[in-house]
Amino acid sequence: MEISIVQIGNSKGFRLPKTLIEKYNIKDKVELILENEYLILKPITSPRQGWETAFKEMCKNGDDQLLFDDVFENENLEEWI
Repeated sequence: MEISIVQIGNSKGFRLPKTLIEKYNIKDKVELILENEYLILKPITSPRQGWETAFKEMCKNGDDQLLFDDVFENENLEEWI
């Protein structure tokens, strides 16, 4: 695929076709990797980044308690059998 380099202010850049953006689920940023004289664009995906640290901190502070019971008093569990 050939794409053109365009002027963007004092810099230059290129536009990715919408089909590529959708296919590779590219959001706001990509990682640019320089490897063997090639430029590689890799979508940045970091769902749940920092959750492990946050959960450890919650546990340490005792903030990891249930906010409500798993089973409600009026729940009929027989219908699930």
